[in-house]
Amino acid sequence: MTLNDLTVNFSHLERDSLLSEWEWLLGGEYLPILLSASGDAFVQNINNGQVWWLDSGGGEFSQVAETPEGFNELLADKEFVIEYFAVQMVGDLIKSGKSLSHNQIYSLTKPWLLGGEYKIENIEPTDIEVHFSLTGQVAQQVGVSES
Repeated sequence: MTLNDLTVNFSHLERDSLLSEWEWLLGGEYLPILLSASGDAFVQNINNGQVWWLDSGGGEFSQVAETPEGFNELLADKEFVIEYFAVQMVGDLIKSGKSLSHNQIYSLTKPWLLGGEYKIENIEPTDIEVHFSLTGQVAQQVGVSES
């Protein structure tokens, strides 16, 4: 599997508004720079260049690199890719016939924050914008704390 198999192209989408339902957490200071096929976003702080990981399933938000260059180095680190890009899960989904089409990302049918599980039968290809809209709303409503 390559990084291309583990990420989705979102260049056709409006980067400024893609994560609008996450603004309660991001505060207008972050823009997406990479989306994982497994439904998460890597975002860059527009003020200092830091790169953060938005775990849309669990509502977690954590810094992964001080600079874009540092982030690029992490993308070459096998352990980082395995941990942050759900390599096994994406491979299992593809093997099960759940391949992504253009403008899709893998998303939990029943969100993890509402008791859903990371199992093949609970994951479906979903429109990218719908995924981030729904996960952002769920995370805010269940009271995931801001960092």
